[in-house]
Amino acid sequence: MKQHQFTWQKLGRIFHPNGQFPWMQSHAQNPCTLLCEDKIRIYFTCRPKPDNGGNFISVTTFVDVSRKDPTSVIYVHNKPVLESGELGSFDQFGIMPGAVLPVGDEVWLYYVGWSRCIGVPYNHAIGLAISKDGGKTFSRYGKGPIITRTSSEPFLQNSPYVTIIDKTFHMWFSSGLKWIVHENRPESIYVIMHATSTDGISWQRQATPCISYNSDEECQTNPCVVFVNDLYHMWFCHRHGLDFRNSERGYRIGYASSNDLLNWERNDAIGNFEVSSEGWDSEMVCYPNVNLIDGKLCMFYSGNGFGREGFGLAILQGS
Repeated sequence: MKQHQFTWQKLGRIFHPNGQFPWMQSHAQNPCTLLCEDKIRIYFTCRPKPDNGGNFISVTTFVDVSRKDPTSVIYVHNKPVLESGELGSFDQFGIMPGAVLPVGDEVWLYYVGWSRCIGVPYNHAIGLAISKDGGKTFSRYGKGPIITRTSSEPFLQNSPYVTIIDKTFHMWFSSGLKWIVHENRPESIYVIMHATSTDGISWQRQATPCISYNSDEECQTNPCVVFVNDLYHMWFCHRHGLDFRNSERGYRIGYASSNDLLNWERNDAIGNFEVSSEGWDSEMVCYPNVNLIDGKLCMFYSGNGFGREGFGLAILQGS
């Protein structure tokens, strides 16, 4: 696979939450995959209807698609895989999946927990939950997060991607640089950072951005890393930090490559993944999750409205 030959074939939307359950009224954000023998389990975040004040919560569940035909949904799970956290906890108001991976005979879910704030609308931190039944139900590793604010990373942390390379856990995640008040509304600016761990629980963090910026106020999130042809490839999404709730300045998918997991060369043009001319992903493409599945590089991703209209699949041609 040569970098200059990256061409994605979109296969369309796979799933759209639209009231299948009371807690599944809209959105399919942050799709992430667990490969099984005959199927692909795709975890994602959906939402019930907002309350009278317009507040919403995020709920994580999954669908199974056929491994032979990943556009075919064969099962929709009928409950959340993890309930919201208790009063005052970091994940009281939402749980969003970041990475799901087998660890021994368990399945580990790294997720983003939401809490509501007064000075700013929310805070995010990264938690861990563990499944002993193949990924159907999860229990928290602890009541608190495993990645949260520090003196060198004083704002939110979210969107973890975790993989194991040479017996070392690697996590790429978003970390907040600052908040900016724009038109009387606080907006968070965040970029991708890297951490390592020997056990997947205690992490060593560099507090250094991995990817170059297109502008001083660019936001970067949802990285995923794949090793193909002696090179590490990262897909992620990025947007303008301000005035981004529109089709012109909303999320797009970026690309970077590395030989050593530390130094990344960004080239979004090589990634070559744009919005469609019409339909569910014509205004926004976001939250990429790329996997090498049976010799094909497959990208599951969300569309318009931060995943409001569901998630779909694209296949990299020539992979």
